Amino acid sequence: MNNNCSDINDFPSSAYLPVCSVCVANYNGEDVISACIDSIKNQQFAYPVEIIVHDDASTDNSVRIIHEKHPEVILFESPENAGFCISNNRMAAKARGKYILFLNNDACLLPDALGKLYSYSESRKEAMITGLPQYDMETGKLIDRGSLFDLFLNPVPNTNISVADVGMVMGACLWLPKSLWEELGGFPEWFETLAEDMYLCCLAKLTGYPVRVLPDSGFKHWVGKSLGGGKVDSGKLVTSIKRRALSERNKSFVMALIYPLPLFQVIFPLHLLLLLIEGLTLSVVKFDFRLLRRIYLPSIGAVFSGYTRLARLRKTIQARRRISLRSFLSVFHPVPYKVRMFLKHGLPEVK
Repeated sequence: MNNNCSDINDFPSSAYLPVCSVCVANYNGEDVISACIDSIKNQQFAYPVEIIVHDDASTDNSVRIIHEKHPEVILFESPENAGFCISNNRMAAKARGKYILFLNNDACLLPDALGKLYSYSESRKEAMITGLPQYDMETGKLIDRGSLFDLFLNPVPNTNISVADVGMVMGACLWLPKSLWEELGGFPEWFETLAEDMYLCCLAKLTGYPVRVLPDSGFKHWVGKSLGGGKVDSGKLVTSIKRRALSERNKSFVMALIYPLPLFQVIFPLHLLLLLIEGLTLSVVKFDFRLLRRIYLPSIGAVFSGYTRLARLRKTIQARRRISLRSFLSVFHPVPYKVRMFLKHGLPEVK
């Protein structure tokens, strides 16, 4: 069977149906992709699994490595760079497993990960999004057990093993039934990358589906390897202009689409005002007005320029709401997380 596909419609079929489809979006991941695939192949899991990799027009040796070391992988080679959301949507559309696991190319599963996820999902009557504890690839330290939120939708890492219901699990390792993926409609392709996991988890919760993290097993992750930053390094916040711009824009989109009334009416205008104040403050203090021009003003402007699309989609999403405002807010913290981080680590270093 030839598993190398030049077109998404050429994905191979076989006599067996996999229980799980592991979907890995890859772009210039020659340093990490083989370890990621090996961690899937080495799972202590007795059921059939298919591995799908979408290579997003890599310019490095990623494709050659997959061809030579992992011929069993179903590989789709995109002729153009489509972006993270489109890459995952393409793979999910062709996935044949009952469950889908989205796994970053710079992440590695612990050996019992698939078994834990599958057993937990099969023991539950309701569909849900499920995640695993996330560990730092370099140090082995626990990063989070999913995240809670503050009122401005900043992820607050959860490290409490007794907290299973969370606001979101990382898209670096996100498991759900394919039927739920289809019901939720997948990742918004206009997000490009970042906060697509936040959107999917918030939408699931709004429509009555739990978002949970298992207490054991896990995955290791090179945080920030693809876009840079997004972590604390030597006690300092480190990020990149591209990461911050995409994160703030897409987080604003999620808030505009998902927040129920009256939370939306109160918090969203305040969120936009605080974004502007933050951008002005950082630009003045650091004497770097690129931050205002390339991160904050475009993020705010995107909300207004995309008003028609956001309003139309918000109406559709809110009509599907199945939970109370109180239930929605059960995974929120009242204290702004950014303030806590600035007080602890100082202003971020933006590269």
